[in-house]
Amino acid sequence: MTAIEQTEARPRGTRLPRRARRNQLLGAAQEVFVAQGYHAAAMDDIAERAGVSKPVLYQHFPGKLDLYLALLDQHCENLLQAVRTALASTSENKLRVAATMDAYFAYVEDEGGAFRLVFESDLTNEPAVRERVERVSLECAEAISDVVAEDTGLSKDEAMLLAVGLGGVSQVVARYWLSSESTVPRETAVQLLTSLAWRGIAGFPKVAPEQH
Repeated sequence: MTAIEQTEARPRGTRLPRRARRNQLLGAAQEVFVAQGYHAAAMDDIAERAGVSKPVLYQHFPGKLDLYLALLDQHCENLLQAVRTALASTSENKLRVAATMDAYFAYVEDEGGAFRLVFESDLTNEPAVRERVERVSLECAEAISDVVAEDTGLSKDEAMLLAVGLGGVSQVVARYWLSSESTVPRETAVQLLTSLAWRGIAGFPKVAPEQH
């Protein structure tokens, strides 16, 4: 569910089950944080966007940082699951690379703009935020490195270096593609990046099954 769907046409005072209300508040907060950044956003703005009173908002989230961290947890987990799903989607390695690249492009292209909370936060000086952002990048790289190590026979540390490179390139290029309003279609952009990455990763021979 997008942030817009979570907050759309919800009149003030409407009673909702606790989980539904929490999701509604997260949706409103996402829209405000993405549009204004953490520091400029106010709990008043979020309550107004959600169509609730500030006491209702504080019943669910004691403060602005708690709300931001809850959103960050949600969207970091979404990215990690997207990468894991892409890696598991096929046993053909070139297609795996393409699926993983596309997972990053799909993540940054999502209309809710959640990637800005993860990759472009104005709160990275906050230890709790920095820890979450670093952790999701590491966990995505670990998921990729497991596949690289299994197929190439490289050591864990060697595979991790390649995985960090693949994940970093995917994230940076996807963000550039979106912010530059490139005329290159997403499918073509993914194909180009996959060709670049595959020319490098394919240079490592696949180990025979008995060597695993």
